[in-house]
Amino acid sequence: MRRYAYRILNVFAESVLTGNALCVFEDATGLTDVEMQALALQFNLSETTFILPSAVAAARVRIFTPTFEMPFVGHPTLGTAQVVRELHGTGSALTLDVKAGVIPVTSSGNVWTLEALKPTTRAAAAEHDIASMLGLSPSDVGASPLWVDTGSEQLIVPLASVDAVLSCTPDPRLLARYGSSVTREGMAYVWASATAATVVARFFFLKRGSLVEDPGTGSACANLGGWLLMGGTPLPFELTVHQGEQVGRPCQLGLRVDATGRIFVSGNVIELGRGAINL
Repeated sequence: MRRYAYRILNVFAESVLTGNALCVFEDATGLTDVEMQALALQFNLSETTFILPSAVAAARVRIFTPTFEMPFVGHPTLGTAQVVRELHGTGSALTLDVKAGVIPVTSSGNVWTLEALKPTTRAAAAEHDIASMLGLSPSDVGASPLWVDTGSEQLIVPLASVDAVLSCTPDPRLLARYGSSVTREGMAYVWASATAATVVARFFFLKRGSLVEDPGTGSACANLGGWLLMGGTPLPFELTVHQGEQVGRPCQLGLRVDATGRIFVSGNVIELGRGAINL
């Protein structure tokens, strides 16, 4: 019998039972890819991570959704960093080796900040198609949507108002048509400014053909930083992003782009409990 310890954490959490839930396996040595994927399905959270030794960072991290492996995701990176710090005594600055590359992460207490990769962009579908996909009128779409990649490519859709964000009712069939990348089927991150310093956002994706809404999406927050950077937003800037209210798991994400264009995403991490799996 093999025994594997894990921790349950909430990331981007404002209080104990808020934020985006995460399972972190403390030492995945000996687990196969098939077993990691099966364990991610067993917990059925947005993501489950597996810590492994790394020659180039404080730890290597594998990130699995219940159905596939991801190259980079924001809240698993932040939550796993806290576990790595406690396991290995790395202090307030460390790096994590994920499939997308080596990600620097720093902390102030249990508030963690990651530095995303340099963004790349490509054009999205026509705005009227995007509007139909989201169950909105074309006037509800703001500036041009873009595919943005700071480690995980996603469709970033600016909307004209917070009301439009709250009114989204995506059509799964159209989301599969217009929101699919080369590596992932059906996703869209919608956002609008609530004030000069705050944003309200939602992230939709398909899971086995069904529409799911994510409570807090750090990778998409980083991609929002890339969208704003490519759109010429004056540097530096900081925003607070609110997400997750519609699914009962409010999240608060910090987005900062410095004077040189580097993108940072931050959030509070709360450990909820620990356990072990016997295989």
